[in-house]
Amino acid sequence: MLNKFISITLFTLIISFTIGCGGNSDKTAKDMSDFSDEKSFKEAHESPKNINANLSNKMTKFPTPDGKEGSAYMVASKTDSDKYLFVIHEWWGLNDHIKQEAERYAEALEGVNVMALDLYDGNIADNPDDASRFMKAVSEDRAEAIVKGALDMVGENAKIGTVGWCFGGGWSLKSALLAGKQADACVIYYGMPVNNAKQLATLDTDVLGIWADKDQWITPEVAKKFGSVMKATGKEFISHSFDADHAFANPSSERYVETAATEANKIALKYLKARL
Repeated sequence: MLNKFISITLFTLIISFTIGCGGNSDKTAKDMSDFSDEKSFKEAHESPKNINANLSNKMTKFPTPDGKEGSAYMVASKTDSDKYLFVIHEWWGLNDHIKQEAERYAEALEGVNVMALDLYDGNIADNPDDASRFMKAVSEDRAEAIVKGALDMVGENAKIGTVGWCFGGGWSLKSALLAGKQADACVIYYGMPVNNAKQLATLDTDVLGIWADKDQWITPEVAKKFGSVMKATGKEFISHSFDADHAFANPSSERYVETAATEANKIALKYLKARL
């Protein structure tokens, strides 16, 4: 009994030390929305360029546990499948770029249904001020309800992978946590990760993190801190960093770096194929 108590105490101390050594480079932010009012953050997100997306699928609706409805851009597998990839949008909302990403993943991942969830409830921004307002307005409870509604829609036997960018990067991880034992894969593109050890201890999948070395918000220190907490909780964390800035994988962004984006997308796709 004493040995068990000592082990638990040591584990708690290790977690506390790990979290405490993360520094303050993340500006104590817990979520991307904490940056929504920062002038520098908004200035780093110029209005997105037009994407000539050739979209061939439609939105679908589903009930959510809070008594409302959620929606998603649905790309169904050509064959019956219980495998699903939840795609989570950036701070612009579920625009044509993200829908195009959903179709890209669906084409590359044979036998996987792809759902691009709308955590903005229909709001789509084409300028930084609106994007800031929409992201800040997202309620944690409402976003969780949308994810849970999607999980209810696909059923308890579904295998779930998640991927997201920026705002959606953080929600990719949160969605994997909400999926519980159904979670089989999780990809974070430069999103604010969950660093709560108790929460991460419940995670039932490994995580692929894709980061930008020049990112002023999701800094290399943020990624390192997340990796340390994942390791301390016994979770596998795969990390890849690129000599680029925040949003480097978005072709509608002024900070798009084609070579880095292509390589990052290959890494993400290989990871997802191996698990889904």
